[in-house]
Amino acid sequence: MAIHEYGITDFQYIAAGAAILASGGGGSYCDAVNVLRELADTGWKGTVPVRDYDGMTNCCVLALMGSPDAADCMTLAEVENSIANTVSTFEQATGATLGCVIPVEIGAINSIVPLLAAAQSGNAIQWVVDGDGAGRAVPELPQTTYGGSASLAASPCSLANDTKPPATMQSATLNAKTAALIESLAGGIVSAFGSFSGIALWPSNPGNGFALTGNYLAGTLSQTWALGQFLLTSAMPPATAQVAQRIANLTGRAATPVVTNFYITAVTQSTTSGSLDTGIIRLDNSPDQNSSTETHSIYNLNESLIMYSSLSSVPDIIAPDSICYYSESNGRGFSNATDDLAGYFDPGTGKSTGRTVSVIKVEAAPGLSKATGVVASFAGLLQSIGYAGALPYSG
Repeated sequence: MAIHEYGITDFQYIAAGAAILASGGGGSYCDAVNVLRELADTGWKGTVPVRDYDGMTNCCVLALMGSPDAADCMTLAEVENSIANTVSTFEQATGATLGCVIPVEIGAINSIVPLLAAAQSGNAIQWVVDGDGAGRAVPELPQTTYGGSASLAASPCSLANDTKPPATMQSATLNAKTAALIESLAGGIVSAFGSFSGIALWPSNPGNGFALTGNYLAGTLSQTWALGQFLLTSAMPPATAQVAQRIANLTGRAATPVVTNFYITAVTQSTTSGSLDTGIIRLDNSPDQNSSTETHSIYNLNESLIMYSSLSSVPDIIAPDSICYYSESNGRGFSNATDDLAGYFDPGTGKSTGRTVSVIKVEAAPGLSKATGVVASFAGLLQSIGYAGALPYSG
């Protein structure tokens, strides 16, 4: 069993790799960079062990939930308070002290939240499981391997706000039969907390035979680390085709550039009552829409779900396959969060900033596409934004 020891630099690699692999979601990369800069400024010099789940340690899925735009300019204190409040509430609900945690998804924020939890001195969490539940970021809890498991119950699920405990802490614990019911209940609570919240759920402990075992995608955190290291240590921004090949080599999933060096020329975004950012991103092969001869449109609910081309009658990419942003202008990935998009589209002028954007299609992890109910759950989301056609993996 490989054990990785990850420190600040490694956290930075993970955030950079996740900013590509997350399919536009999982939290703002700009926020992740700022949070990790604050952590470095505190003088923290420790490391966090990352390894496969051992089937004998109390564990749960730990994340932040809600709207990345509502959480714009997130601080280290907000993340740490959310973690502390959520872990405390969850441990009271389950009666079990956590020894490790696992990410819900890949994301610039949600890949590092469990690492930050293990770095805190105020809890018993010692290590992080090398894996997640999707191999990408997802809009809702049912679109995960955890949600597709018959043996891993989603509840109890605890949510807590980001204020300093205990005087102003707000928290809630939910009990419901399915991840879909937890999702519907949690949305209103997250909105009441200010549109983002800590969330802990899917407990794995003696009471359920440590049911996380076999119900997660193994190795995805270290894959994300390796991609981020490739990006952050390259002397020059790698070409899009190189990045796609590196993703394929690391994940074993086909990765194909669909558009290379286009420009974001329009952004429409809003936040729903369930604390999801919904929008459309337009990409053209010219920074001026009037000069463009090819247009692609990406529809998102936090995460990018489908991309259409002006030159085709069928979609370019459909979830659960990933729609991954990468820019050869700076050698980085990014998300649909407003502060990330600002590097490529100026909302003040309504025009491209001139930085180029590529999109890489990454096939869904087999463990995700085969998990019970996952493809059907993605289908429901796509229908909600107007697509009722065929989905990959549905046959």
